[in-house]
Amino acid sequence: MSLLQPVGVVSFMALAAVLFSLGLYGALSRKSAVMVLMSLELMANAVNINLVALSRFTAPAEMTGQIFAVFSMVVSAAEIGLGLALVLALYRRSQTVELDAMQELKG
Repeated sequence: MSLLQPVGVVSFMALAAVLFSLGLYGALSRKSAVMVLMSLELMANAVNINLVALSRFTAPAEMTGQIFAVFSMVVSAAEIGLGLALVLALYRRSQTVELDAMQELKG
């Protein structure tokens, strides 16, 4: 009798839900633009876990979830690069990365 149980799709979905919730909390509660970008990346990784897990358990012969996850990672890397460039430009202009102190962002 083995103590190890097979990991099911529910476990992956629960992990992704926890990661997404932590990322959402971080994105809404942090004042630093860098921390907000990190929280958005955590949310994107939670979505990637869902894509791969659902693909693995619904159609294991097809690699559609993995392909979408890789595409999502590429888009996320471009988003983080652009976001960090914007944060750097805002820091050079106002000497802070705190989102509350940025008056130029208000419409």
